[in-house]
Amino acid sequence: MDMTKKKITFGVIVSNRGFFNAKLALDSGRELTNVLDKLGYSYILPKPEGKFKGIVSTLDDAKVVADIFKSHQDEIDGIIVILPNFGDEQSVVESINRSGLKVPVLVQASNDEIDKVDIDSRRDAFCGKISVCNNLYQYGIPFTDTTSHTSDISGEEFKNDLARFAAICRVVTGIKHARVGLIGARPTAFQTVRFSEKLLQKSGITVVPVDLTDIHGIDDKLTDNDPAVIEKISKMKAYGTIEPCIKDEKILKHAKFSVAIDKWCEENDIDFSAIQCWNSLEDHYGCAACVTMSMLSEQKKPCACEADVAGAVSMYALTLASDSPAALLDWNNNYAYEKNVCVNTHCSNFPKSFMGTNVNIGNLDLLGKTFGPENCFGAVKGHVQSGPMSYFRISTDDVNGKIKAYVGDGEFIDKPFPMDGGIAVCQVPQMRKLLKVICSNGFEHHVAMVRGSVAGIVYEAVTKYLGWSTYYHSAPEDAIDVIL
Repeated sequence: MDMTKKKITFGVIVSNRGFFNAKLALDSGRELTNVLDKLGYSYILPKPEGKFKGIVSTLDDAKVVADIFKSHQDEIDGIIVILPNFGDEQSVVESINRSGLKVPVLVQASNDEIDKVDIDSRRDAFCGKISVCNNLYQYGIPFTDTTSHTSDISGEEFKNDLARFAAICRVVTGIKHARVGLIGARPTAFQTVRFSEKLLQKSGITVVPVDLTDIHGIDDKLTDNDPAVIEKISKMKAYGTIEPCIKDEKILKHAKFSVAIDKWCEENDIDFSAIQCWNSLEDHYGCAACVTMSMLSEQKKPCACEADVAGAVSMYALTLASDSPAALLDWNNNYAYEKNVCVNTHCSNFPKSFMGTNVNIGNLDLLGKTFGPENCFGAVKGHVQSGPMSYFRISTDDVNGKIKAYVGDGEFIDKPFPMDGGIAVCQVPQMRKLLKVICSNGFEHHVAMVRGSVAGIVYEAVTKYLGWSTYYHSAPEDAIDVIL
């Protein structure tokens, strides 16, 4: 399932408490669908039929809604509960519980207007929301809150809440149904990228391994004039400025490798991947894998280097949350004596739009000295432009039998750093605290990053709905649920 292209679909529950004015609920349901239509979301809103009036007030109503949701279980990514008035908490929770859907839930309650609190106009949703949330808690159904306790359905704040909720749904649905390609073995020197397939599978992530010889078996069958190869060469030349020293034969070789990766990923329904990248490719094939990985990530099909599957999962979560390409970087260098600034790098495989600028494509610099520059074509080079960013890293903690993670927001800043490859100068508040968390909890040196500020979205998705133990660095006060 390609969640980067899928249109988000919500199941909608409009709740009404019997002795309140049902017209408020019906009008609010129509108001919500108008908003969802304008925002481009799909929805399943049970229509009035027989005794069911289109609003949920009784157990019989709940049964109707649950059955309809069940019949659309492969479509629904999340459930929106709106409370135009106090609502009926039992029928709301029964609708969700009986549906069997394990998807994110958003609870909205409408504002009262102080001049409309007569018998026919009052809402009391301020109170009703507390009762609905109480019942969801009792049933063990996790849910997402709106920014304010009550809000207007057509207001900008609620529209922003819907966008945030859609991103949470993308992350949760995408992760729960993900297929990640492990292309090649882990480099011997990188014990840091060990991971547990079984712990990932518990969260719905299937690892699909393939040996590099199988990939070479595909590209060996490709001719120089194969249309897919010719098209790939054209795309590579348009993707960045290829350094003048690069020979055409190296571009052709890399193009065939890239086409082989594309074919294998398509045949195996791969959502994202991790490639061995060195040094087998350089020693035995004569090229690097970076530009292939960069172009895949640019297509929102993240690809991590050094067979870092957990890093690839981290990239995918950020891509789904932000709807933009993510990259995998090393926490690599201090920046003079600035405590909250560091340099994150790779050789690199950074996506072009992640860089935010035009890129050069050439040989690996540092590794080229060891393997020979003639065997290292494919590096995507440049300095990442300034702007807000989010970072995220998961780790499969086999010893403790869980997936753990950290997440936070920072920014890319414009500061010079005269090193080759992909360079990102990063500023993170209280960086020393973050680095202590990384080191003391055995996290890897790799981290996924994306342009934008989506740490809160990722945090809610992976903690509340996936159950991953996650540290939110410098979290806003209202970002973390208080657990008593």
